[in-house]
Amino acid sequence: MASVKPIRTEADYQAALARIDALMDAKEGTSEGEELDVLVDLVEHYEDKHEPFGFPDAVAALRFRMDQGNLSERDLVPLIGSEEAVGDVLAGRRALTMSMAQAIHEHLGIPADVLLRRPVIA
Repeated sequence: MASVKPIRTEADYQAALARIDALMDAKEGTSEGEELDVLVDLVEHYEDKHEPFGFPDAVAALRFRMDQGNLSERDLVPLIGSEEAVGDVLAGRRALTMSMAQAIHEHLGIPADVLLRRPVIA
């Protein structure tokens, strides 16, 4: 196992993320797998301490999933109902209904906890 050091700075954090990326295929029980486990714990601790953010709102999670899956608004029509409804949801003018949230959860894998949170109004 390589020398694992505490994460105290942004540079340490970025280096740990790069090393985690390099170790993602490490097998459990190997020295690389153990290093990966330790680094993930250290990164989680650093993020909890320096970057607390909690759950995203439903629209942010939906937009992120669209970006990750290269999905368009048109791809959401079967889940939300119409192009107008999709536009309204993404613009924050319309809340997700229970059936919309269920369809999005089942088909896109966004956690129901995120989809069912009440939006925070600033």
